[in-house]
Amino acid sequence: MTAHNSTLGVALNVLASVLFAVMYAYTSLLAPLDGAEIYGWRILLTVPCLTLMVVASGHWPQVRRIFQRLFEERGFWAIRLVSAALLGVQLWLFMWAPINGYGLDVSLGYFLMPLVMVIVGRLAFKDSISRLQLLACALAALGIINQIAIAKAISWPVLVVSLCYPLYFWLRRVTDSNNMGGLWFDMSLSLPVSLYFVLKGGVVLGLAGLASNLPWLVLGLGAISAAALGLQALSAPRLNLTLFGLLIYVEPVLLVVAAVLLGDSIAPAQWPTYLAIWLAVLVLVVEGGLSLGGNRRTYSPRRCSREGG
Repeated sequence: MTAHNSTLGVALNVLASVLFAVMYAYTSLLAPLDGAEIYGWRILLTVPCLTLMVVASGHWPQVRRIFQRLFEERGFWAIRLVSAALLGVQLWLFMWAPINGYGLDVSLGYFLMPLVMVIVGRLAFKDSISRLQLLACALAALGIINQIAIAKAISWPVLVVSLCYPLYFWLRRVTDSNNMGGLWFDMSLSLPVSLYFVLKGGVVLGLAGLASNLPWLVLGLGAISAAALGLQALSAPRLNLTLFGLLIYVEPVLLVVAAVLLGDSIAPAQWPTYLAIWLAVLVLVVEGGLSLGGNRRTYSPRRCSREGG
């Protein structure tokens, strides 16, 4: 079950974080849809786009294998339903929270989540952790302590993000579905819930009348969401849970940049949190650069010729 970290895995994960940040800013263009409707349209349109990605990338056999396991393994249906529910709650909360005054709580959850994933990776999968990764954890922990001091309480969105998301990735890894096929199945099982939110919003028939460009913007949301989730799923098998969790810090950093570009500002009391998190990400970048440089030296033509001669 232990994954070996790769440069490609890091690159795919970082690119996914960039697209998640783009989607965060993109949702501001989707008024008058509320958070639940945006979630509904996101799932409804992501699944077809994700299906094209799975087929085009040659990962459809993973989907067929999961279908086979539904009939071969007792209780596998229940596991898939739990996995889909854990993912669906996170995707819904990501869209619902900022509109309903829980943006800070969700951001705190995202700050806590990587540390929880590091702990899970270490205890459940015996993931190794380097000195630089340990330094990144320490810096992130300092930032989180400051953020908790600001919030002065741990609300339910914080717990949902920081505990349920690591549980989701743990469940996918232990059930050997930590791939594009597993993601496709989880997203597809969320379709009935997403359709409910869309129908409840009452915009199915009147969508084109709300704004001339809204239907195209909604379609764009599905494409961005599918690309982000697909890239993240492709990165997961190439990274152990520890590094996968630490790389999640790239996303909240980019979300802050997107929020500032949209007109928000960072409160003075929050600067220690963001500085600590940014330093943690910088440490991971440095480690990635050192690792890449080491790989190049290992496989340099001159060294290979000496070893071969």
